[in-house]
Amino acid sequence: MKIRWLGHACFLLEGSRTVLIDPFVPSGEIDADPDIVAITHAHADHLGVAERFQKPTVAMNEVAKYLRERGVPAEPMNLGGTIEVEGVRFTMTPALHSSWLECAGFGTYGGVAAGFVIRMDGVAVYHAGDTALFSDMKLIRDLYHPDVALLPVGGRYTMGPEEAMMAAEFVGARTVIPMHYNTFPVIEQDLSGFVDALERTTDIRVALLQPGESIEVEAE
Repeated sequence: MKIRWLGHACFLLEGSRTVLIDPFVPSGEIDADPDIVAITHAHADHLGVAERFQKPTVAMNEVAKYLRERGVPAEPMNLGGTIEVEGVRFTMTPALHSSWLECAGFGTYGGVAAGFVIRMDGVAVYHAGDTALFSDMKLIRDLYHPDVALLPVGGRYTMGPEEAMMAAEFVGARTVIPMHYNTFPVIEQDLSGFVDALERTTDIRVALLQPGESIEVEAE
């Protein structure tokens, strides 16, 4: 599987299917033709341009209903659930964050925020969504054994680098890709200490990507 970071919390998983997660980048232009879209929560910097693709879109029940009203073939689910779409398995995991459909006029309740464990071609990818650190990330490790963890590190609206170091150990993935940082001034971070400390004290590899860069992950 190829995992490409497009910026902010937006990733493209490329394997037997192409999965686009949280389709927002500051420019608004996403060069991808996904088979499936996945949305972690309703905030505009995650829902992004999901409506534009008109592809099967896995999302929290309230977000999926909003998208269905706009013609998107959305697949509603909720925390703890697992569904399979075109051979790709999506398990919705908890996240500690808010969720609000900001694009619906004044806005409306968007259900709770979530993350995903996405399993395709023998590889399990945990996208944490926007979240604080929480100890039940250990259950994600024990239940789903993710190979790769996509973790927010920007602080202010999510956990920062110190908390994300502990999250990485809780989750236990062999590779961590930081996300949700340096998009805006208020979430700027220098991650050199994060990378050094995590790789020096654990067996975890940190893939510090620039927008547009990717890594290849093989099934064990």
